[in-house]
Amino acid sequence: MKTLGTLAPLTTQLVEIQHLTSAASLLSWDQETYMPAGGGHARAEQIATLQTLAHDRFVSSDIERVLSQWVDPSIGEAIDSRGDGWDESARALLREVWRDFSRAKKLPSDFVKRLSRESSLAQQVWSEARKKSDFRMFLPHLKTIVALKQEEAEYLGYRDTPYNALLDTYEPRATVAQLRPVFAALKARLVPLLNRVMTSSIKIDDAILFLHYDTTRQMEFGRLVLTAMGYDFERGRLDLSAHPFTTSFHPTDVRVTTRAYERELPACLFSCIHEGGHGLYDQGLDPARYGTPLGEALSLGIHESQSRLWENSVGRSRPFWRCFYPLLQQMFPEQLGTVDQDRFYAAINRAKPSLIRVEADELTYNLHIMMRFEIEQGMIEGRTRVEDLPAIWNDKVNSYLGIVPPTDADGVLQDVHWSLGAFGYFPTYTLGNLYAAQLYDQVQKEIQNLDAEIEAGRLTVLTKWLNQKIHRWGRMFTAEHLMQRVTGRPLSPEPFLEYLEKKYGELYELS
Repeated sequence: MKTLGTLAPLTTQLVEIQHLTSAASLLSWDQETYMPAGGGHARAEQIATLQTLAHDRFVSSDIERVLSQWVDPSIGEAIDSRGDGWDESARALLREVWRDFSRAKKLPSDFVKRLSRESSLAQQVWSEARKKSDFRMFLPHLKTIVALKQEEAEYLGYRDTPYNALLDTYEPRATVAQLRPVFAALKARLVPLLNRVMTSSIKIDDAILFLHYDTTRQMEFGRLVLTAMGYDFERGRLDLSAHPFTTSFHPTDVRVTTRAYERELPACLFSCIHEGGHGLYDQGLDPARYGTPLGEALSLGIHESQSRLWENSVGRSRPFWRCFYPLLQQMFPEQLGTVDQDRFYAAINRAKPSLIRVEADELTYNLHIMMRFEIEQGMIEGRTRVEDLPAIWNDKVNSYLGIVPPTDADGVLQDVHWSLGAFGYFPTYTLGNLYAAQLYDQVQKEIQNLDAEIEAGRLTVLTKWLNQKIHRWGRMFTAEHLMQRVTGRPLSPEPFLEYLEKKYGELYELS
């Protein structure tokens, strides 16, 4: 039986390549947190150089020669020519490395450098354009990025639509044809549920969330919750950025960011919990497998399942706030000292159409994703002119949510993803919600006193379950196989829809 040890000539090179990628990621993290504004152009060149070096090393003849000994390129699976076989881990590693190699090999080195450079520059311009709410400032960069992503899709090849090539980057093996019926099923039940909520006689006042809240104390409370979740500050840190994100250079160095506004308590609070879910996943990966697919997150949808599970299934639940609300009241006695827990719980779960995706409630969040999914498909397929994006965006928001953004900052400029070239990323947020609901349904069956543990502040009982079931496996399994393995059934929107109907049915006293 051949094992991971057999693959040492390959894994040694993969780790060295990952060192280059991690260095580029560190420069990107600094760019979004502490880099002086004047360093933008030099930083773009630095990141582009490192990412190009990593790409060239990965698609080199050395890697191809080593892989060709063990992988049948016609099927992308390990060769069993002598009948001695491969163990499951070695077989999975070869499958995933071949998948990455065969995709990367299609991308010319010059293209990789151009895309990296332009994405780094575009991200910096996006940040300024958002502050000034000026789409025209960002427009030339976005047009360049869209053209590059269309070029990338052609290099990679695709069936049906070029968008599939980009979607496959973030959610391997997913297609538009698979997503459309899922989104349709969600929309068919979410829109009527939202209409019932909006016409309910129950009116929830969330004004208490928008009083003056000291941002330093908000960050302090965020650190407190992250620590309770099991996020290890000896292997991570919390910082501020324009758009909350998590980045990992190694399981021993995983960093999360948040944003804090003086008159908007939920922004910092829930982005800390959300990014903490991502951070726990990355800290929970096996350090011994660093640099290989077995030391990487399975997919963006599965990654998002961890953040949404913590943010919503836990962070917006009654058991969580029975523990943490008294602590929040102590942190902000003037604002919350006389506000009872039920009122606070209702406020943080209020459903109402809103402009900003990351601040949307659980009921309307996926409508934000659906409209982005439609818009970016149109751009990649050449049906949507980038110049027309603000008007198209506003029309979509009005169609889905019945409101119109007053500014570009509240509309088309609110997300960082397109500046980074992350087309095909948005659908993973909805997949993450579905994965999260199904996983949380399962964990409640397996840990029967879970609510009591959470109410007591013992959140790491959940962290340990997720680590055993999800984190430590890396890309050992496909997402479909993992969900079947952990929950005993394929992915379904039903647990998520049942969760929302029960929660909002109780909150708004729907019959």
